[in-house]
Amino acid sequence: MKSQKVFCIGFQKTGTSSLGLALEKLGYRVAGYYPFRDMAHQDGLTMAEVEQRAIEVMRDFDAAQDTPWPVLYRELDAAFPGSKFIHISRGSDAWLNSATNDFNTFPNQIHNLIYGSPFPIGHEADWLARYDRHNAEVRAYFADRPDDFISLELEKGEVNWDKICGFLGVPVPNIPWPHANKRQVKKYKLIWWRMLRRLGLDP
Repeated sequence: MKSQKVFCIGFQKTGTSSLGLALEKLGYRVAGYYPFRDMAHQDGLTMAEVEQRAIEVMRDFDAAQDTPWPVLYRELDAAFPGSKFIHISRGSDAWLNSATNDFNTFPNQIHNLIYGSPFPIGHEADWLARYDRHNAEVRAYFADRPDDFISLELEKGEVNWDKICGFLGVPVPNIPWPHANKRQVKKYKLIWWRMLRRLGLDP
C-alpha cells in the first residue's frame, strides 16, 4: 500500500478511466465504480450509505476514480489526511454529449443522488448544472492547497505524464499515456451487465 492516497475527483467522462490506468502503471491500487454497482438499483439509497462504502473500500486501495468518488472529496479529505486530489474537466457541452451517449435512459440510483435524476436524457439541464457546480466547488474548496490539489483541462492536453508525475513527485515512465473506456468497449460492458442482471447474476 502507498503511504499517500490519490483521488481523481473530476466527473465521469473527463478521462478519469485513463487516469486510473496511468496510476496503476505507477504502482497504485485503484478503486473505481465496481464496488458500488450493487447500489445502482437499490431503492431508498442514501448518500450516507455511499460515503460509508467509499471509506471502507479505500482502506484496501491507494487511489480512486469514477463515480461516486468525485462528489465525496470532502469526506475523503477528512478520512485520509495528506491525500492528493486530481481534478480533470472538459468543456460542458462535450461532457454532456458524452454523458448522454453513455448513460442515455439507463436508471441508476447513484446518479439520482448526484444529479437529482437517474439518467441524463430528458434531464440534461440538471446534469449540466451539477457538473458545472462540482467543478466550481472543487476549485474553491482546494483554492489555498496547491500541494494537495491540481486541476487539469482535458481538451488542452494537460492530462499527461509530466503533469501527473510532477504533482505526485514520482518519476515519469517511458511509456505512452494510456487510453481507456473507448465507446465500443463501454457498449459491450453495458450489454453484458444488463444480461447478467436479467439472469439474476449481477455481482
